[in-house]
Amino acid sequence: MEKESHFFIVCFCLFICFKTIATEAHAHGFTKLFVFGDSYVDAGNRNFSARAWNQPYGITLPGKPAGHYSNGRVFSDYIASWMGIRSPTPYRWRKMENTSLEYGMNFAFGGTGVFDTLVSAPNMTIQIDLFQRQLQKKLYTKVDLNSSIALVSLAGNDYTAYLARNGTTEGLSAFTKSMIKQLGLNLRRIHGLGVRKIAHIGQFSFLVSQPSIEKTVEKMNNKSKESVFVILNMYKAFLSALKKQASQPGTLKFKDPLRPCCEAVSTGYKCGNTEHGKRMYVVCNNPNSTFFWDDVHPSQAGWRAVYLALKSSADSLALM
Repeated sequence: MEKESHFFIVCFCLFICFKTIATEAHAHGFTKLFVFGDSYVDAGNRNFSARAWNQPYGITLPGKPAGHYSNGRVFSDYIASWMGIRSPTPYRWRKMENTSLEYGMNFAFGGTGVFDTLVSAPNMTIQIDLFQRQLQKKLYTKVDLNSSIALVSLAGNDYTAYLARNGTTEGLSAFTKSMIKQLGLNLRRIHGLGVRKIAHIGQFSFLVSQPSIEKTVEKMNNKSKESVFVILNMYKAFLSALKKQASQPGTLKFKDPLRPCCEAVSTGYKCGNTEHGKRMYVVCNNPNSTFFWDDVHPSQAGWRAVYLALKSSADSLALM
């Protein structure tokens, strides 16, 4: 009898333990993450010619190049962690053996934008097409979509392409308006496909008027009669992360915040470039001590600092 009682107590404790873990795993009520955009959230969709597949990318995690534009995690990985799920599988690897699609899918391609840019990879409209095809194949149910979040990143590749194609300063305002209009159409389309909540990584304020995007999102929320869309202001988050590390005790100190860990040895080269087998870059001793990994992308530590700065905005998704 004593043994039976002991066995019952152990089983009960295990039940409570597993129930608690399960509750914590989806503490915000979301079980799927669908990712669209560029290198800030790309988890390995670009082909092997992209520098994210070259050494020394991935040097911290997983220890070798894995298609992340970082020494380890990127922003989408931190959002997945916030949701209590594993990072969703990149679209490119969806058919690989033992690949799990349980946590959603990542459709982001580094270097892309709302429109076609300077890289040969799917723009955001085509990324959404790829997502729609998966839904047509019944890969995800309405129940799945109702407990899902879409993360949409747009960091500025459209502007790079615009200027490279001899775009004028006079035409920049009209281009910006067309870009914001198309972005709005894309966000509404994702929601129309059934995704419950959509988090957009806001543009940098020196490139585009943040109020313009906020006004667009506000109109969409009013039209949907619920708070579907939220902006994660990346520009403010970058500034906040750098200010906090400089002023708050106990935070990670980035010795030279604007200097990347991986630097080219001379003009014309970038992190990951080689010439005749020779590395044309140098890497710092401790990537965790730098905010930027390369010339434009944060390090894993940098992304963590940005995520912490944006966490309250992310938390609002669960309250909306």
